[in-house]
Amino acid sequence: MILLAVLFLCFFSSYSASVKGHTTGLSLNNERLYKLTYSTEVFLDGGKGKLQDSVGYRISSEVDVVLLWRNPDGDDDQLIQVTITAVNVENVNQQRGEKSIFKGKNTAKIIGKDNLEALQKPMLLHLVRGKVKEFYSYENEPVGIENLKRGLASLFQMQLSSGTTNEMDISGDCKVTYQAQQDKVVKIKALDTCKIERSGFTTVNQVLGVSSKATSVTTYKIEDSFVTAVSAEETRAFSLNFLQTIAGKIVSKQNLELKTTEAGPRLVPGKQVAGVIKALDSKYTAIPIVGQVLPKTCKGCPSLAEHWQSIRKRLEPDNLSKAEAVSSFLAFIQHLRTAKREEILQILKAEKKEVLPQLVDAVTSAQTPAALEAILDFLDFKSDSSIVLQERFLYACGFASHPDEELLRALLSKFKGSFASNDIRETVMIIIGALVRKLCQNEGCKLKAVVEAKKLILGGLEKPEKKEDTMMYLLALKNALLPEGIPLLLKYAEAGEGPVSHLATTVLQRYDVSFITDEVKKTLNRIYHQNRKVHEKTVRTAAAAVILKNNPSYMDVKNILLSIGELPKEMNKYMLTFVRDILNFEMPSSKMVRRVLKEMVAHNYDRFSKSGSSSTYTGYIERSPHAASTYSLDILYSGSGILRRSNLNVFQYIGKADLHGSQVVIEAQGLESLIAATPDEGEENLDSYAGMSAILFDVQLRPVTFFSGYSDLMSKMLSASGDPVSVVKGLILLIDHSQDIQLQSGLKANMEIQGGLAIDISGSMEFSLWYRESKTRVKNRVAVVITSDVTVDSSFVKAGLESRAETEAGLEFISTVQFSQYPFLVCMQMDRAEAPFRKFETKYERLSTGRGYVSRRRKESLVAGCELPLHQENSEMCNAVFPPQPESASSGGWF
Repeated sequence: MILLAVLFLCFFSSYSASVKGHTTGLSLNNERLYKLTYSTEVFLDGGKGKLQDSVGYRISSEVDVVLLWRNPDGDDDQLIQVTITAVNVENVNQQRGEKSIFKGKNTAKIIGKDNLEALQKPMLLHLVRGKVKEFYSYENEPVGIENLKRGLASLFQMQLSSGTTNEMDISGDCKVTYQAQQDKVVKIKALDTCKIERSGFTTVNQVLGVSSKATSVTTYKIEDSFVTAVSAEETRAFSLNFLQTIAGKIVSKQNLELKTTEAGPRLVPGKQVAGVIKALDSKYTAIPIVGQVLPKTCKGCPSLAEHWQSIRKRLEPDNLSKAEAVSSFLAFIQHLRTAKREEILQILKAEKKEVLPQLVDAVTSAQTPAALEAILDFLDFKSDSSIVLQERFLYACGFASHPDEELLRALLSKFKGSFASNDIRETVMIIIGALVRKLCQNEGCKLKAVVEAKKLILGGLEKPEKKEDTMMYLLALKNALLPEGIPLLLKYAEAGEGPVSHLATTVLQRYDVSFITDEVKKTLNRIYHQNRKVHEKTVRTAAAAVILKNNPSYMDVKNILLSIGELPKEMNKYMLTFVRDILNFEMPSSKMVRRVLKEMVAHNYDRFSKSGSSSTYTGYIERSPHAASTYSLDILYSGSGILRRSNLNVFQYIGKADLHGSQVVIEAQGLESLIAATPDEGEENLDSYAGMSAILFDVQLRPVTFFSGYSDLMSKMLSASGDPVSVVKGLILLIDHSQDIQLQSGLKANMEIQGGLAIDISGSMEFSLWYRESKTRVKNRVAVVITSDVTVDSSFVKAGLESRAETEAGLEFISTVQFSQYPFLVCMQMDRAEAPFRKFETKYERLSTGRGYVSRRRKESLVAGCELPLHQENSEMCNAVFPPQPESASSGGWF
């Protein structure tokens, strides 16, 4: 809270102006010099800390105020002079003692001689009806000093009657509400309405975003019909939605109090204020009262090349699983954001092959025009020698926290060119879809580049130039989630070939429930019940999932339940476990399902006793009143026991916001001939295929193929090493929040919150004819670091709060099937590895001359490993073996 003690004093009799005589604002008496004391102080701490534990500083002074001119035609038009003298700087924490950074230093050394002289030069305020019409000071004064003057000047602005209006002061153009009472006037400023130009950005998804609260209350105390004191408070508090222990609070206070009055100068004659000011000093100039941006300075900071060399070893491939690699990645991004194109390009060209992918991740994540120009100049999409770098660049674009139109325009331009790799061409289009969605979420749907990209995606589906491009455009639409693409999805879902039909149906799964209309469900019902053509099991089960998870009607549910028993064996079991999962997890459609199950025709032993190994299950990774992390696994087998599809999902929920943290899908088909088994209905002519597809943080990635075709399968089987295939590997900037805050006192606050991770998602599928066994494995490994840096700067002294939380975690799923007999044996296992959790906090005060005070705290805990249940029978296993961890040890996180 910023306590703004704003004292604009009017004394009784000859020393002050009566409130009763001025209904619009305060007024000074003629020929009086008002001697006041003034102080502004700031406190900075981590959200729930006590003020005495905060870091911060206090700037105090004496202030002389005189009335120079009053309009002869109206008392509410006046010019006053305000002069700051006897400046002092000290700690707000009196317990600092010998550790005080100000001990033994005079004000001139702390502030700087030139700064002190500028601060003590008089300023002029032209007040009209109690509001500051113009603010006058001298040219070329340091911005930090001018802002301190603005902070004081803004205290002289008020009105004596109740009402809501807009005022222009140091905070910008803000909505304010006055509440006039007998002994006081309260001024409430709605800080979220203030219009002021400041740099900043935030992550679009609220799960990864920052919640903040800002308040400003000013109280004018009135005694015997006169204003005798003014106090105000402004609070800036924030917390990271994803991890609420990353939090902070800024409290700033100002006090202005009348001590004495003396005889003052006579009024300057004149009818126009401009002539009066010119007569006083022609060097006065009108400047905005709105706070100006304080330039960033960094004395003794390393160059970009020096910084890179200092962290380069930590970003080598063998070190990426460590948290320090992510910390270095985040710090280097901050440096890249101030670098020029030439500096960045020079480092890219000089780097060696093994570390270059990590450097590309960092440069792309910087998201500045200079960084984008440098990386586009460096990469050659017509060359096949840098495929890995091109892919890392594109995925970093897809994960961009705050992409702009220029990035989308650059990818559109690249897509129109030629490529050495068709995989890269497909990835460009898929990422274009991701950028379209993010820009639309940020109210950029009407941007020229977004409109062009939407036409490209939809046009590619309406009239694809090449048949093989259909999958590419469907994947792009899976990222973009354009409402106007739903009719095209329905067409491909119902009439397309197996893989196309399945993909189109899974795209519909990602749309919000409001878009799954009765017309959409009508088509999906036709697919599930095969009213027009025979569909593969994967397509039918995906269609059923969309229906049952999006407000199904009574008849939708009843018809699906009645179909159980008439389906292929494994599909019967899959649909049964799917319905049970809806009931056990209390999903939104569970009430409708329970209604239908009251009918004996739908709910009977014959229908619900079908055997099989296919299953679906949803459970919690973490759960608290504030947030929840869930996982779900569904596995569908063919009648011969060969995997058709496994789908592992992780979601993070905070309030009403959600984030699809990850999805790893392994699909296989056409393998029955290897064991002389009979394919299921509708799957007799499928080519041999196995592959993996992934969604990571709401972004669909390009699928990976294990093998395609019988000859490729046999080749892979004979030469298989069992090594996993990487789906995505790299460094990702996940949380990205930057905010410049203009405090009422004139001080500048800055908030930087970043979260990054090193991630490696890999998968493998092994197939043994000798042992008649198949095994699939999906492994997720991440190192996560979240940093927060909050500062309050006056240009000559700075207070700061730095926080960091980090962990290294893993999640592994293994499924083994022995199909030498039926029913075949299935073993499924999903383990969450033991994970350390570390929290660091640093508070500091630092003078521009270099002297500083630092306080550090560290906290460590261990989140126990756990085997997560994959079906209802062992749903209590995790908590029974490993008790729930305290929130401080495992707060939030999809990992």
